[in-house]
Amino acid sequence: MGISKLLTMSDTKLDFSTSRTVIRDSWKNTVRQFRLTITRARIESSPAEKVLLYFAVGASLFISLFPFYLMTVASFAPRRFLYKTPPEIIPKELTLESIRVILIAESFPFIRYLFNSAFIGVTAATLAVTISILGAYSFARLEYRGRGIFARGVLVAYMFAGIVFVVPLFQMIVWAGWVDSYVGVIGVHFVFMIPLGLYLLGNFFRSIPREIEEAAMIDGYSRFEVLLYIIIPMSMPAIVAVFLYTFLLSWNEYLYASIFIRSSELFTLPLGIERLPQSFDQAWGQVMAASLLTTLPVFIMFIYLEKYMLTGLKFGSMD
Repeated sequence: MGISKLLTMSDTKLDFSTSRTVIRDSWKNTVRQFRLTITRARIESSPAEKVLLYFAVGASLFISLFPFYLMTVASFAPRRFLYKTPPEIIPKELTLESIRVILIAESFPFIRYLFNSAFIGVTAATLAVTISILGAYSFARLEYRGRGIFARGVLVAYMFAGIVFVVPLFQMIVWAGWVDSYVGVIGVHFVFMIPLGLYLLGNFFRSIPREIEEAAMIDGYSRFEVLLYIIIPMSMPAIVAVFLYTFLLSWNEYLYASIFIRSSELFTLPLGIERLPQSFDQAWGQVMAASLLTTLPVFIMFIYLEKYMLTGLKFGSMD
């Protein structure tokens, strides 16, 4: 069957050169078939349809990006610009006053809130991704009684809105004594991240050919070593994508944080921004500046991880 050609082994380490060639060729064939199908099914669009399509795309981009533009402009515009009647779209002058006030204000310790959000998000996302890798692999590859029930249970849990679990989670956190603590918030974020990670990674693991794992186990690798040295490296683009998405869920989360956090020392950025109008007497320039500063770390991280994910995705399409 040529299984021995899939992977070559050293004494302690699996050589991935042949396996990568097999996966690359398999993905290339899949992409080629997909493109051929699309080409065959392509229907020539009329000018009216093209105009409608361009209008829909342009309107979607405008609706998505215009609020971000207003947030950026309001962050650097003088205060009087925000209250002009009729309102203006482009300010005639720019200032860093709102940014400066946010960074030095005692009522809004931006660095502290930034640390809280980053610590909670990274910790919860790391735990969720780690457990999701183990659970998703068991759903995708292992045979045991009740596997289908557990897998469907994860899908059902993913379908429910977070508000449904507020009361039971609150009771659990109170019983454990974790109210107003990092552990409580991280635990709650971890709970609503797990279904997403299990679902996405499980689908990705199922797309990996079983022959690669079988060849490795024939050569003496255990199931855990197959997961550690083969599946995880091959799935790194999906793992990074899941980590990024779960981190963003935690970074932007407001509902659970507002319920389980009481002391201002543990406030995350969404909680701090929500209380800004109370501190600055409806100074929306400071609110917008804080919102802009909140988006910058995520934007920088996304750019970095996007390059990493694209590198992994190109693996399947490069000649």
